[in-house]
Amino acid sequence: MIRTALTAAAVAVLLAGSALAQTAPQPMPQDPQSPEMQAYLRARGEAYSRAPDAEQNPAEVATTAKLNATVAAHNDDAERSEQESQAAHDAAVADIDARTRDEDARYATARAEYEANVRAAEAARADYDRAMATWEGMIRACEASGRRDCRAAKPY
Repeated sequence: MIRTALTAAAVAVLLAGSALAQTAPQPMPQDPQSPEMQAYLRARGEAYSRAPDAEQNPAEVATTAKLNATVAAHNDDAERSEQESQAAHDAAVADIDARTRDEDARYATARAEYEANVRAAEAARADYDRAMATWEGMIRACEASGRRDCRAAKPY
């Protein structure tokens, strides 16, 4: 009995889900003259048909044209503003990129100068160490010879 009730409940849920899936709203097509839009309107119980020009109210046509022109002008302004904003953004990015490249070049130059200075200091220190070692060797050789007056000018 419980099993039958559960089976019946499961079937009901599946049927309800299927029915809901079939009644889910479909996206509305954009072109009012398209076959898709006509089918969409018919499915909703509506229809779109343009009245012949002779049946159009001139005041409504003029008002609609005026509104359409206003909307088009706003759209044009928005597009122009967006293009100007994009151009300003692109210019700012290019400026930052240029400044970054300049800064990187200055850093690389300063780093190269620093490394050259370190190498020069190391070379000078090595020259000094060699000269002092030579001097000390001369003094030791002089003292080892038994001389008492072993004077030599320091190299530095």
